[in-house]
Amino acid sequence: MLKNLVIAVLACALAVSLVFHFTGRHGKTPEAKRTSVVVTEEESARTSGSEAGEPVPDLQPEPAPAPDPLVAAMATLLDETAKDPAFEGAAIGFCLVGPDGEVLLDRAAKTAQIPASSLKTLTTATALEVLGPEFRFQTKLGVSEANAGDPAKPVADLILLGGGDPKLGFGDLEKWAAGLAEAGVQSVPGRVIGDGRLFGGSPFADFWNWGDIGNGYGSPVSGLNLGHNRFSALFAPGEKAGDPANFLGTLPEVPEVRWWNEVVTGEEGSGDGVSIYGGERAGVLHFRGTVPPGGEFEVTGAVPDPERFAAHHLRLALLAANILVAGEAQGAGDLFLKGETVPVIAKELLVHQSPLLLEIVSSIHETSDNHETECVYRMIGLQSGLTPDEAIRLHWRQRGLELSGLRLVDGSGLARAGHITPESLARLQHFAATGPAGEAYLNSLLETGEGKLRFKAGAMSSVRSYTGLVRRDAGWNAFALMLNHYPDGGAVNGLHRRFFEILLQEGEEEKSGEKPEQ
Repeated sequence: MLKNLVIAVLACALAVSLVFHFTGRHGKTPEAKRTSVVVTEEESARTSGSEAGEPVPDLQPEPAPAPDPLVAAMATLLDETAKDPAFEGAAIGFCLVGPDGEVLLDRAAKTAQIPASSLKTLTTATALEVLGPEFRFQTKLGVSEANAGDPAKPVADLILLGGGDPKLGFGDLEKWAAGLAEAGVQSVPGRVIGDGRLFGGSPFADFWNWGDIGNGYGSPVSGLNLGHNRFSALFAPGEKAGDPANFLGTLPEVPEVRWWNEVVTGEEGSGDGVSIYGGERAGVLHFRGTVPPGGEFEVTGAVPDPERFAAHHLRLALLAANILVAGEAQGAGDLFLKGETVPVIAKELLVHQSPLLLEIVSSIHETSDNHETECVYRMIGLQSGLTPDEAIRLHWRQRGLELSGLRLVDGSGLARAGHITPESLARLQHFAATGPAGEAYLNSLLETGEGKLRFKAGAMSSVRSYTGLVRRDAGWNAFALMLNHYPDGGAVNGLHRRFFEILLQEGEEEKSGEKPEQ
C-alpha cells in the first residue's frame, strides 16, 4: 500500500513539472509553442452571447463625462485667488452643493470662519420653518387696575406692552392716539408705562463690540421697540479741518440722556467718522470722531433704554391728540430700580399686529438690519422654550443637517465671536430652499440675473461672505464663499464681481450651449 502511495505522488509531481514547462512561470504559453485555433462565426456568436450574424459589442471604455463648467470655472477662480498676492494671509473657503445635496466643489469648506451678515440666513430660514411665514408679532395697549399693587397710586396707568415687534413705528403711536381721541378718551389719569420684559436679559448680545452698541446698526433689542430704537444726531461742522463740530440735538428726542461731544471737523471727503458710545440704560452718550466739512451732518445712534423711549413718545402722541396725561412716561426698568411693582394690563384697548414674518424676513435680506434679525432670533427661542442657539441647532438636526463648525452667539452676525463653515452655510441654503418654506425663503432673498441668482452677502472689517443659490437646468445649486483677514478690500471687490459673473455666465452657457463672450 505504501508503494502505491509513493508511485501516485511521483506521478503528480511529474504532471506539475510538465505544465510549468509548457506554460511558463506566469501561466502564459511561449510564442513558439502557441497553436492557431480557427473559430467559426457560429461559435463566435455563441460564445459572445449574441445571435448569429450580429456584430460583437464594442468593449472600449466609455469616455469620461465632460466637466461641469460651473465647477471648472469656480475652481480656476479660486486657484487664481489663492496665488494672488493681494490675498496673502487671507482665509478663503468655498463650498458648492448640487441640487441633490451633494458637494460639487470644496475649498477649505470645513474650516470655520466669521460670516458677518450672511449668518442672518440661518436665523431667517429657521424662523420661516419654526414660526411660519404668516407669524406676526403683537403689541398691546391697555390700562391697569386702579391701586394695582400700590394703594398710594389710586389711578390707572396706560400700559404699552411689547411683543418683540421690530417694525413698530412712530406713525403707529400717532394712529393709536388719534383713535383714542375719536373714541372719546380725554385724559389718562396715571402714568404711561412701557413694558419690554418679553425678551429677558440684556438688550445687547454679549459679544457685540463696545464700539458697536452705541451706533444705530447696533441698536438694542427689547420686547418693546420703537423706530428700531434709533435716533439721528445732528452736527454742524467747523470752518476747517480740526475745528470742533457743534452738536445740534437729536431727532427724535431721547429722554433722560446727556451728551458728551468730542466730534471735530474732518478733511474734505472724509465722510462719517463718528462713533457713539453708550450702552444699556446709559445716562450719558459720547460722540467721538469726525464729520466732513460743509452743511449739517447726520449720524445714527442707538437708544439706551427702549422701554422709556417708547413710553415717552406715546405720551407725546397722546398730548398731540389733545389727550391730557397726568403722569410721567416710565419704563418697566425704571420701576424695577425704584423697587415698585410693574402694573399689568387689566383691560385691553387695542392689539397691534406686525407685518407678516415673511415681509420682515424679506426686509432683513434687503437691508441686512441687525435689529430686525435679533428680534426674530429671540422670538425663535421664546416660542421653542429654549435659548435661540439651542432651538436653531435642534431644528436643523431634526431636519438632518448637522451645523458643524457653528458657534452661534447672535442671530445677525454682528458679533465677531461667532463662526460657521462654508459647507454648513451652503448646505443650509440647500435645506432651506428644499424645505417646507422653500419657496418663501427663495423669494425673500435678493436676486439678480432675472431671478436666476438668489443671495445674501455679509461684510465688516476684513470679513466678506456670500451665500445663496443659483438656478441651473438640473435644479438649484447652493453656495457659500467666505473670506477673513484679507489685506486688500479692493481685491475682494474684484473677486466679488468675477464670482457673480461666473455664477450667472455658466448658467447661461448651460442653457444656450454656448459660452458668452468675455
